[in-house]
Amino acid sequence: MFCVQCEHTIRTPQGNGCSFAQGMCGKTAEVSDLQDMLVHLLQAVSLYAQAARKVGVIDVEVDEYVPQAFFSTLTNVNFDPDRIIAFSERAQAFRNILKTKYAQACQAQGISPAALPSAAEYRLPDVKAVMLSDALQFALNRQKKEVGEDVIGLRLLCLYGLKGAAAYMEHARVLGQTDTEVAGKYHDIMAFLALDPSDVNALFKCSMDIGHLNYRIMQMLDTGETDTFGHPEPTRLNLRPVSGKAMLVSGHDYHDLELLLEQTAGRGINVYTHGEMLPAHAYPAFKKYPHLVGNYGTAWQNQQKEFAAFPGSIVMTSNCIISPEVGKYGARIFTRSIVGWPGVVHIEGSDFSAAIDAALAMPGFTQDAEPVYTTTGFARNALMAAAPAVIEQVRAGNIKHFFLIGGCDGDKTQRTYFTDLAKAVPADSIVLTLACGKFRFNDLEFGDINGIPRFLDVGQCNDTYSAIQLALALAKEFECGVNELPLSLVLSWFEQKAIVVLLTLLALGIRNIRVGPTAPGFLSDNLISILNKEFGLKLISTVEQDMADMLQAA
Repeated sequence: MFCVQCEHTIRTPQGNGCSFAQGMCGKTAEVSDLQDMLVHLLQAVSLYAQAARKVGVIDVEVDEYVPQAFFSTLTNVNFDPDRIIAFSERAQAFRNILKTKYAQACQAQGISPAALPSAAEYRLPDVKAVMLSDALQFALNRQKKEVGEDVIGLRLLCLYGLKGAAAYMEHARVLGQTDTEVAGKYHDIMAFLALDPSDVNALFKCSMDIGHLNYRIMQMLDTGETDTFGHPEPTRLNLRPVSGKAMLVSGHDYHDLELLLEQTAGRGINVYTHGEMLPAHAYPAFKKYPHLVGNYGTAWQNQQKEFAAFPGSIVMTSNCIISPEVGKYGARIFTRSIVGWPGVVHIEGSDFSAAIDAALAMPGFTQDAEPVYTTTGFARNALMAAAPAVIEQVRAGNIKHFFLIGGCDGDKTQRTYFTDLAKAVPADSIVLTLACGKFRFNDLEFGDINGIPRFLDVGQCNDTYSAIQLALALAKEFECGVNELPLSLVLSWFEQKAIVVLLTLLALGIRNIRVGPTAPGFLSDNLISILNKEFGLKLISTVEQDMADMLQAA
């Protein structure tokens, strides 16, 4: 086992990475190694997809499957070895289908098939023990002695960034948004990484290509969400439970939430969002369901305590799941789509009856808790509608600065930094936030500036797209570049979606971003130095020092 893709990774003087029988996330060495093999097989599919495109062969089913299966290898998504093997078997089947189609197209056009790299031809063993033996050759730190830690770090920056982009591709696909050009670019990058590239400049370029690709994917996802559910509207919601039977929906998938709301209507069950699902309350399509009563709990890392205390059933629609064995709620949590945990019931299709029956069998909440409210829904349309008023207040000198404080949450004690930073934002400044990092401070009172809320919850992690649109609109109005705006970005990272969001911002030319609470374990000190020199990327220090530096730079 070797895994260094999330903030939880073990860090030692000898090197960073989980390399024991189990990773810090709870992923076993068996699952980790099988995932490495799955990645290798998906790269084989992309090598053939790339070659097939050159002779006019595009298989849409393959284009949709590969990012979905890649998504299953993200942190806290799928811990079930049997399902990882099933993903690998299907990947091999798709590779073989493409291989045949490619050969047939070449024959029809009177040309010889190109000689593809050996990585394209790997054959999955029939026995798990042999799979695990084979998987050692696909370890992500292979060739470290030959190429050095900078090259390995850049390969992983690209691989992990592409994993994040694949996750957003799958979220967009569920909402009917696909694009053959995007899929082709995805295959090109996967095929490039399959060759174990060692050219530092080519790898840096690849990372920026991934950032640009993800910007287009976030556009697609924004279109899918707004076309399906309407544009989010600023919405106040309760963060405390109310009496009655209860069901909790976590993850990121609004489509699954809609199915659940339809199937629980009139059943006497109150539905709560959790984590990254909180912004769903702002979409018009969900406002017609009175039994969507609020949000329960906070960010993903607290689920073992919060889920254990929840008196109903739980549906995990996508990342981030962690072991339900700790809180002993495995019998009433249900996984969906690419999510998996051994022994937990996995829902196939669109019938959520098992989860609904489990909710009805549980006691639910016996009384209302004292309400605590937050507001969400300041996504693209709402921000654009508010832009003229914001610009007026900036011109009048009433709004001096904007702070985007958001990203993934986690359990490290250093993350109190983000709460303290939000509290330290001057009264003449606006706080924008997104993703589950918001739970560090979204229950605080920030007030307003002449009617403009000082706290603007933009939405999920992918809604960085909305924040970018606001920055572009402000830059256009003030006839300056985005980097000249009184705007500071402080991002918390945990896993691969945060990595690709960072690559997107860097690819768009946004500089002087601060990240924390620690540097990604796969980046060497030299790579961090290069990113600082090229992009002004900085690690967080203290709230006092960072705040002073950001305000001075404005």
